Amino acid sequence: MLEFIAATFLLIITPGPGVMSTAGMGAAYGFRPGLRYVLGLLLGQLVVIALVVSGLAAVILANPAIRTVLFAASTCYLLYLATRIAFAGTRIRFIEAQRKPGVMAGLLLQPINPKAYVVNTTLFSGFVMFPDAYWTEVAVKLVVLNLIWIPIHLAWLYAGVMLERLDLPARTHRAINVAMALAMLGVVALAALSASQ
Repeated sequence: MLEFIAATFLLIITPGPGVMSTAGMGAAYGFRPGLRYVLGLLLGQLVVIALVVSGLAAVILANPAIRTVLFAASTCYLLYLATRIAFAGTRIRFIEAQRKPGVMAGLLLQPINPKAYVVNTTLFSGFVMFPDAYWTEVAVKLVVLNLIWIPIHLAWLYAGVMLERLDLPARTHRAINVAMALAMLGVVALAALSASQ
């Protein structure tokens, strides 16, 4: 169980589209509107978990054409997000949007988020706790996962709010934007490397 908890923490806290966009929503709109976005991400996360534990994700992703289309869509989205971050100007804007975030924005991100599938496949197929009780294991892992997932995403949301409130010099804002964009490009590169193997 401790290995599962440690793996869950490390896999979720690392930057990916979900946590980075959460910080961006906090920076752009504040904590309260960002909560709706986090709720959408949580619902989308539950959809991905359902696909993974039911085996549907494996069946769907076993089709090379579907896998290629989903990979292309997620890669394009991540590149778009990295570009928006890098060229957001001198203010920290992990992600900019014209309207306040809603539940649907978060919900739609997770099914095309490659990190969500990798993380959930790793967590739900590994770390066997109850070898003779699959659904008990799924239930326990789901509870533990959400006890870690929710506070981490709320912390990233709060970090975005706090970074926006800091009166940092324009050069520092720009450097943070570029660093976040490079982190997103790192996610794209890792996904491309994983897909080629």
